[in-house]
Amino acid sequence: MNSKPRAVVLLSGGLDSATTLACALADGFECHTLAVDYGQRHRSELAAAERLSTALGAASHRVVAVDLRAIGGSALTDEIDVPETPGEGIPVTYVPARNTLMLSLALGHAEVLDAGDLFIGVNAVDYSGYPDCRPQFIAAFEELCRLATKAGVEGARFRIHTPLIDLTKADIIRRGTERGVDYSMTISCYQADEDGRACGVCDSCRIRRAGFETAGVDDPTRYAR
Repeated sequence: MNSKPRAVVLLSGGLDSATTLACALADGFECHTLAVDYGQRHRSELAAAERLSTALGAASHRVVAVDLRAIGGSALTDEIDVPETPGEGIPVTYVPARNTLMLSLALGHAEVLDAGDLFIGVNAVDYSGYPDCRPQFIAAFEELCRLATKAGVEGARFRIHTPLIDLTKADIIRRGTERGVDYSMTISCYQADEDGRACGVCDSCRIRRAGFETAGVDDPTRYAR
């Protein structure tokens, strides 16, 4: 009988979520990965998520589809250009309610699996300034888990793990490298092409490339230009 505690790990196919999965596995969890097809323009990340789940040794992987193109409002889900130069404030690549939606789906999956632990790769240091990546949001959602579920009402406790939340991108890369993450399999670009090649100029690409440079680790990213 498997004595490992079960956990649901949100896995986008990007650098941060792959590192988060590696951390959860290193901590001794039986990991069940969940990717969300929300209509994102960088759809090659979904295939990357499936490959990473298998390569890192997750117990299962599934994809849930919720088309956020129906409400739009983001450069990732609407006819809005992805910025290629740094700007101020919350960028147009912010997807309204994305992490709220993803954690809700992970929570439902966790309740069905009788898993008390959820992992998400949010980061509040080297990130684009999204409000749903902050510790305050995670704390509020953990309280929601207690109030909004049958398991919570019956006394179960859900824990949301954010192992990367206070790390720099370089620290994340070092931690993942120590845990055997093959970053050539990850896709972080907001406008990656069908083959998973990165644009090299969007906010996510800039943060990722700087992280590898600072970490002193060779950048395995495939760039389209």
